[in-house]
Amino acid sequence: MSSHRGLVAASAASQFLLAVGWTVYVIYLPSLAAQAGIDKRWVPWILLMDQAIFAAMDWALGTAADRMASATARLGNAIALATLVSCGAFLAMPFVAPQGSPALFLALTVVWSATSSALRAPPFVLFGRHVPGPAQPAAAAWFLFGIGAAGAIGPYLTSALKGGDPRWPFALAAVSLALATMVLARAIRANPAPVAEANAPAARLAEGPVVAFLLAVLLAGLAFQIHFALNAAPTFLRFAKPADLEALMPVFWIGFNVMLAPGVLATKRVGGIAAFALGSALGGVGAVVAASAGTLPVLVAAQFVAGAGWGIAIASAAAAALAIGRTGREGFVSGALWSLLAVAAFTRIALVIAQVPQDGTWKPVLAWLPATLWLAAGLLVAGAATASRRGARDPRTP
Repeated sequence: MSSHRGLVAASAASQFLLAVGWTVYVIYLPSLAAQAGIDKRWVPWILLMDQAIFAAMDWALGTAADRMASATARLGNAIALATLVSCGAFLAMPFVAPQGSPALFLALTVVWSATSSALRAPPFVLFGRHVPGPAQPAAAAWFLFGIGAAGAIGPYLTSALKGGDPRWPFALAAVSLALATMVLARAIRANPAPVAEANAPAARLAEGPVVAFLLAVLLAGLAFQIHFALNAAPTFLRFAKPADLEALMPVFWIGFNVMLAPGVLATKRVGGIAAFALGSALGGVGAVVAASAGTLPVLVAAQFVAGAGWGIAIASAAAAALAIGRTGREGFVSGALWSLLAVAAFTRIALVIAQVPQDGTWKPVLAWLPATLWLAAGLLVAGAATASRRGARDPRTP
């Protein structure tokens, strides 16, 4: 295995374990907060705070990684150190909570949230500098495969761990991630000098306006959050029992993971912006069918299609971020991408706090909003890319 493939594999493993840790955290947060003396009504606000920290730190650490990218070993050590601090804070949560100190427990959550950002945008800086251009879309897809795999097992973890002792799951998640980070740091140190600039198809993506691209990412992220986190379970419950959700909810993530490889091929063939538009359109179609499905089989197929569209969209968006920032700002653009996805999650949690999903007036809006947002995201980037290409061909363009 070449060194850049080792880097990609270690990054994918770390993303899987980081996402599993988030699932464990969400499962046990209400009981841990209660032990720490925090009323349950504040739990959603803690989750909201986490997303706000992610949004700020992902962009900040991505930008910082750009400045450190020329010193590969230094960047690898920084990622490893930040992650070890994150693992330590995560490991301590179930042991500190019974002490009944709200301030100390919240401090640990802040430290964990802030330092966990070291495993999102900074690895993309390494992908941009050390992975050959033609292999970058696949690197981004493998990175996201770890997240999708964790999403697929999330319902099973929720069922298996609910009501159990949190210390063992927190310890296993923290220790596993720490070990994976050590492997990642070793893979970073093993990488050769940065690869030369390659004339990869993805390099053309820099033509697309960055603002339009990032706005489309935000719209697509909002579509995903509303479709999966708010709408999926209630939609399934029209045809199934609550006990069936454990088997039904992963269908979205199965579609997500299955279509990552075709998404890579699409990105290489038509470019990341076009593939992002296609994926967003496919996600919109899946969301439309899911909202109007009359039977469970149709709904299952629609959820698979929606997950497939989101997989193509986010994988191509990650590849596009690498290409747009290929002049040394990979961390800046990739950090902005992850920050906006955190903003989308922040918005979804804020809607829950405001009890919008329970308001009958808003239910029809939420049912159709994901399709609208996904289709709008696709049209936005497609229009911006078309306008950019026309401007590039216009001899009057400066």
